[in-house]
Amino acid sequence: MNKNISWIGVLIIALTASLGALYLDRSFFRDPQQSFRFISERQNDDLRSYFSDTLPAFSANVNFVSAAQKVKSSVVYIRTSYQEMPQSLKRMHENVPDLEDFFKEPNRQNQSSGSGVILTENGFIVTNHHVINEASSIEIILENKQSFQAELVGSDPTTDLALLKVNATGLPFIKYGNSDQLQVGEWVLAIGNPFDLTSTVTAGIISGKGRSINILREKSNLAIESFIQTDAAVNPGNSGGALVNLKGELIGINTAIASPTGSYSGYSFAVPSDLVKKVIDDLQKYGAVQRALLGITILDIDSKMSRELGMSEIQGVYVRAVTEGSAAYFAKVQKGDIILAINEKKINSVPQLQELVGRFRPGEKIKLQIKRDDKILELAVLLKNQNGNTRMAIEKPQESTYSKELEAELIDLSESALKELNLSNGVKIKKLLGPKLNSIGITNGFVILKMDKKPVQSAKEVIQIYNKSKEAVLLEGINSEGERQFFALAK
Repeated sequence: MNKNISWIGVLIIALTASLGALYLDRSFFRDPQQSFRFISERQNDDLRSYFSDTLPAFSANVNFVSAAQKVKSSVVYIRTSYQEMPQSLKRMHENVPDLEDFFKEPNRQNQSSGSGVILTENGFIVTNHHVINEASSIEIILENKQSFQAELVGSDPTTDLALLKVNATGLPFIKYGNSDQLQVGEWVLAIGNPFDLTSTVTAGIISGKGRSINILREKSNLAIESFIQTDAAVNPGNSGGALVNLKGELIGINTAIASPTGSYSGYSFAVPSDLVKKVIDDLQKYGAVQRALLGITILDIDSKMSRELGMSEIQGVYVRAVTEGSAAYFAKVQKGDIILAINEKKINSVPQLQELVGRFRPGEKIKLQIKRDDKILELAVLLKNQNGNTRMAIEKPQESTYSKELEAELIDLSESALKELNLSNGVKIKKLLGPKLNSIGITNGFVILKMDKKPVQSAKEVIQIYNKSKEAVLLEGINSEGERQFFALAK
């Protein structure tokens, strides 16, 4: 009996040692790339540690009803009117089918439509810049069919955002959400007025973040493109509408689609709410966006560049150049630095960095985490504006001057408007009120630069020169397409 027990004990020990040797052979002594005969065999072994109990769980019956009911009445229909349809819009429809902009109503050559989102109960409304650009009048129509004439508070083409105001109280509004907390794969709703189908709700998921699609940078090198990408159906007319999470919080303003036809083909893009919040606050308080700049040229880091830089992992953005006298220059940022984070938020792309910096104003400080010569450094940066100082750009409301003689409404151009047009002087024709100028080919948006070869600075000066002329006046200016034109205007 004792011999049998002893024999069994020896057998167990031998078997245990064999299994241990087999485990050591698989885990330690074999080439890690050759430890398994089949991929499926390796996956089965690795999957034990692949899944985590911390992964979020979603109900099989996700309910969109609550969020839709909460925000639908806060999204408005915007109808814009024009003395003449701007050439820029006509060209968009003809040549840029992938840009989701206006939906031009049938048989209404001088009207377009879009969407907007009510932000406060007393009538502040956000929409896209391109929805209201060059409009002679803006009408807001609520879900309950009430309508109001809107005043343009301010507009920013570099982010394609605009702020409107209607004279009303007690309006339903949408609360801002946190776009930084969005995760790819998260459910979202898009609410707007595609093809004049008011209060339309579509659902999708976050398909990507920090997307750049180069629809704004063609117009300005200060443009910020760091879009939220979704697969919620968005069509012409959705521009300026809301992108919300399932809590009914605003996490983006729908702006564009990627499409070969001009209609929805799978992807749409929205300005993130954290950027919207800052831009809208600037427009409401200052009348113009307060752009803070680092003053650097940066590049995305790809695998090839990371190898050349000797990086163990792809992270951050590469500083290609530093502008002398800029915020980055005085903070001792150097060419060749790799920016890893801003205020402890990790940076992995150029659009992401531009969006984060775009949330600050000149005079505010940020903390850069950079990598230089294998060392991690932290630099404090005092941000500046594009003029190299920390002053705020206060935009005074553009007052119109009515000219009975010219049959037009004229406005003096502000400093920021002149800078955007790359002009040193000029007076804009806001609205034609008669046939006098239109009969010789001048349209709304024309900027008068010179009269009888003399540069003009104000509407008052334009009227004075015209009144003093005896026979005809030579007008020199640029149209809404930026083309220089000359006209002879008879008395």
